[in-house]
Amino acid sequence: MPELPDVTIYVEQLARRAAGHVLLGLRIASPFLVRSFDPPLSSVAGRRVLGVRRMGKRIVLELEGGLFLAIHLMISGRLHWKDEREARIPGKVGLAAFDFDVGTLVLTEASRKRRAALHLLGGEAALRELDAGGREPLAASAAEFREALRRENHTLKRALTDPRLFSGIGNAYSDEILWAARLSPVQLTGNLDDGEIERLRQATREVLTDWTDRLRAEAGDAFPEKVTAFREGMAVHGRYKQPCPRCGSPVQRIVRAENEVDYCATCQTGGRLLADRALSKLLGKDWPKTLEEMEEWKRASREGHV
Repeated sequence: MPELPDVTIYVEQLARRAAGHVLLGLRIASPFLVRSFDPPLSSVAGRRVLGVRRMGKRIVLELEGGLFLAIHLMISGRLHWKDEREARIPGKVGLAAFDFDVGTLVLTEASRKRRAALHLLGGEAALRELDAGGREPLAASAAEFREALRRENHTLKRALTDPRLFSGIGNAYSDEILWAARLSPVQLTGNLDDGEIERLRQATREVLTDWTDRLRAEAGDAFPEKVTAFREGMAVHGRYKQPCPRCGSPVQRIVRAENEVDYCATCQTGGRLLADRALSKLLGKDWPKTLEEMEEWKRASREGHV
């Protein structure tokens, strides 16, 4: 899922191309995309784009007349800029095309589950209703960050990815933030002291700023076409079994629902392995609790003793 750094680059590049230009109309290839009905989509035709902004993980186009187009890419949605007008919408993955007087923005989704969403809203008040209200992590003061984190007693992984608490952070960058902060993804927010919270805030700012700068440099003047949750240079996310860049221990993974949590047991959990629900249920009391027990269990498995 595109998160704060990815969405920021989308916004910057789209603003460079579309701000000040006219949106001639919309072509919708999938009826599941549109999540609003009033105002009608036809009302955008001929309106100039006044600006492009990020709201959480949404990309918002402000149009003349107080209209706002809000795009949520969800997990598999992606944007593609074509310099030609009325560019073709791809057959299998194409959802929509935004036809400007200078080119076409094509929206695709590489998944059979149609989750991407498009809203057309009239007025700032209607737009704010889509905002979950989370703090902007790069703008939050120490007090604001601490208040958001302690508002509910959740695991750190859940708290960072809750849009009601923090804006724009998802599965990938939460893994990177927690690794940078040397904190366990399952530690409860209510158990953190002020020093740990400040360490987490600083790690959040550093990780999001660093990756936004990297992606900006990578894109240059081009529209981003390689938006992915798994990037070369990440410390733990998507690097299961690979060595931690800080200590060399193998990166661990637990899978919960459709998300995975990647972490370094040595750096973040004091060497303790977090229980993967499926495997720990299967192995029961034989589930290894530490890296050392895991290595012993693997050795015994190879030798046929398990």
